[in-house]
Amino acid sequence: MHTNALTTSSRQPQPLATSGFASLALSLTLFSATGTAMDQEQRIDDTAQKALAVTIYNDNLALIRDQRQVTLEAGENRLAWRNVSVQIRPETALLNDVSQQLDLTLLEQNFDFDLLTPTSLLKKYLGRTVQVIRTNDAGERTTESATVLAVNEGVILSYDDRIETALVGHLAFPDVPEDLRDQPTLVLHLNASRAGEGRLELSYLTGGLSWKADYVADLASDSQSMDLNGWVTLTNASGIAYRQAQVQLVAGEVNQVQDAMPMPMMAPRMAMAAPATMPAEESLAEYHLYTLPRPTDILNLQTKQVALLSAPKAPITRELLVKGDAYAYQAQSSDGWTKLPVAATLSFVNRDGSLGIPLPRGVVRVYAKDSRGNAQFVGEDSIDHTPKNETVTLKLGESFDVTARRKQTSFKKLGGSTAYDYAYESAFEMELKNAKPEPVTVKVLETLPGDWEIVKESQPHTKEAFNLASWQVQVPADGSATLRWRARVRH
Repeated sequence: MHTNALTTSSRQPQPLATSGFASLALSLTLFSATGTAMDQEQRIDDTAQKALAVTIYNDNLALIRDQRQVTLEAGENRLAWRNVSVQIRPETALLNDVSQQLDLTLLEQNFDFDLLTPTSLLKKYLGRTVQVIRTNDAGERTTESATVLAVNEGVILSYDDRIETALVGHLAFPDVPEDLRDQPTLVLHLNASRAGEGRLELSYLTGGLSWKADYVADLASDSQSMDLNGWVTLTNASGIAYRQAQVQLVAGEVNQVQDAMPMPMMAPRMAMAAPATMPAEESLAEYHLYTLPRPTDILNLQTKQVALLSAPKAPITRELLVKGDAYAYQAQSSDGWTKLPVAATLSFVNRDGSLGIPLPRGVVRVYAKDSRGNAQFVGEDSIDHTPKNETVTLKLGESFDVTARRKQTSFKKLGGSTAYDYAYESAFEMELKNAKPEPVTVKVLETLPGDWEIVKESQPHTKEAFNLASWQVQVPADGSATLRWRARVRH
């Protein structure tokens, strides 16, 4: 083995702080060593990589499929598959001979994640001898042997005639312990029936990778349509970079066992979608799969955005909405007028012709242009995974100029002696005011409990569901309108 030296000490040595190792400078010298397991390994680096695919799920989960070219000898081989994810789940690793040129059997696999650092190297030398090298102002170097007694809040060294807790100079180590790695490494111990060259694919699950969808809606001046653009935001905190990776995204909730996950069964590789302007979408079991159109780099500790969709002039419906609660129909109120928020909402249908692809869960941010043509932020809301032909409704905020208040005008119990056979009759009045210079329509949506009917009302209602009644109330410009109704409910 060649002798190398790595020195990071400064010209003027400083004492080692007892609270840590931030100021420790290491001189690493590797002397001759033979017969170790690491010497017999074949390093499989990124330079051997032939293909890389990353499938990212929701909830901090990703599937890595890493293909590398290898050359095996007949008999037992130890492959050090370097630069795997720091957050790999080793129990999910699956090795596959995609070239079908190698006849091999996997005997053992070990994930080495104890990485080489000044602190980890020093800890490995507890009870062992190191060299302390000092340089004086004249440039003269002296070397003294010492035994490492402790490495806790600082280093304690034992010399022939003393014990010191502060280090002046730097340390030299005779070798690197074989269980320390400079990169996270999966060591594969396998047996090949014959020598040969081929391509292996290592697949494994890992944490540290996530994705989310973000949408930006630009409202048209007539508020009848919008331009909707979707972005996929990828975040990589797995500890390594994925370069020129074919990236796929799975939308949906994949069930995960919280304890150790079992080894996955061997399965064929997933076909890659042809390049396209936007990600290609397809069904995958009970989920939806989006394939990015071209390979991309996902660097460690990086957030990347990729275009997901572009839907110009998608039809929308804007609405002002007031909601009531079911509890108001089962008790007498003495509060008088109660102010209710008037929500400003925007809805659209995810249908072909404007959108028409399943929308992943994410946040929609909405902008509208002011009188000068400048885009202004008017609200945001989150959406769940939305299949085709479903209606999406966004709450953008509360109206400033349109207000609502209501009060209970009468209440009486009609009968019943238990909580399960009560019957009530409640009457309400709602006042809507509009300070805008143009008329508005406000939707009043009431939730009613049990078996109900509207027995009297100032304008007809619509039964939207078994527990929902709604009214469309026209409110004039700079004016007000009053809605009155009486409901009878039974349990």
